[in-house]
Parts: sequence; C-alpha cells; structure tokens
Amino acid sequence: MKARGRLLLLILCSLTLSALYVFLCCWACLPLCLATCLDPHLPAPPRSTVPGPLHFRGYSSVPDGKHARDTLYVVWGQGRHMDRMLGGRTYRTLLQLTRMYPGLQVYTFTERMMAYCDQIFQDETGKNRRQSGSFLSTGWFTMILALELCEEIVVYGMVSDSYCSEKSPRSVPYHYFEKGRLDECQMYRLHEQAPRSAHRFITEKAVFSRWAKKRPIVFAHPSWKAK
Repeated sequence: MKARGRLLLLILCSLTLSALYVFLCCWACLPLCLATCLDPHLPAPPRSTVPGPLHFRGYSSVPDGKHARDTLYVVWGQGRHMDRMLGGRTYRTLLQLTRMYPGLQVYTFTERMMAYCDQIFQDETGKNRRQSGSFLSTGWFTMILALELCEEIVVYGMVSDSYCSEKSPRSVPYHYFEKGRLDECQMYRLHEQAPRSAHRFITEKAVFSRWAKKRPIVFAHPSWKAK
C-alpha cells in the first residue's frame, strides 16, 4: 500500500504544473481543428491512428483503447521518458497507474503532435524551437489541448506578457512550494534571456494574447485583456 501511495504521489506531482492553468470548458463540444481555431494558414494537426473515446488527433491512450470515460488525463514530457517502444520511465509509471486504477483514461502526446506544437511556436514567433534553445511550457501544451476541445476557455493564474515590466509587479514564488528562491518575474526574465534550455514564458503569453483576439479566451485571476 505504501508503494502504491508513493507511485500515485509521483504521478500527481508530475501533473501539478498543469494545475497552474485551470480551464473551465464545455465538454459537450467535439474536438476543434487548430487550423480554424487559430489561423487558417496553420497546417492541420496530425490524425491519430489510435481511436479513443473522444477521437483525439495527436494523442494516444495508455494502453490503447481500454479505459472508462469518466475521467481523462493528458500527460506530456521528454521524449526518452515517454517512449513506448523503449519503455520510457514515465510511460512505465503511467502503465502501472492504469493497472492500479483501471477506470482512468490516460493519454500521451504523439511525436507528430509534439512536432506540430513546435511548428506552431515557429510560425507564431519566427524562431525554430530547437535552434533557439527553447522548451515549450506546460501552459503552451495545455492551451493547444484546450483549443482542440473547447468552444470557450477561461484561463486562471496566468499573468500577461507585460506584467513583469510594470512598475511594481507583485512578488510571488515561481513555485508556491519554493519560497525564498527566484520569484515569478525573476524566473520569467531569466528564462527569456537564457541562450538555451529555457522556457519563453513572456513570448508564449504574447502569443496567447494574439490568439485571444480570434478565439473566445478569457484571462481571469488575474484578469487582463488581449492586446
């Protein structure tokens, strides 16, 4: 029981970052194509060869085609940890979790979907993700997932791209459990200026702001308007 508890805790911790971006969506809608959600010039997302309850394009269930429809989790991570054929450690952990709780629906991004997310970053910023030394954030993947599933999106806990340039931005920990380290804005600036192996939080937020002009996306708590 202790081992199972530790395993569950590990998985829940890996999903904690996703909790920073809570989306209130209408689950009754069918998956929407990003090409129509964002920009008609964007390439269409890849189609998954693995059928699922919601017929996701670009996502694969763990294991394929066996889960209840009550709860759904989408997990992404570094390729070597998520690899199915080589048995990446994160993928193995997800398999163990689904065996312990067979009612769960767990999906992972396919390689084609990850590449599609990279392409969107390049189209929106003019920079190749790999060549620019960037790592896409959890918020980036979550926003793309929400745009595929939801007709309306409400984003909680995300500041605007100009927030840290204000005269007196509020100082809060980057991670709520890491007090005494770099605060949110210090971390954003550090990553934005780093030459490699960094998230581009401010750049991504500017992209989200542009998307909000085309799609019903609302930023709340703190609230801000798209530019």
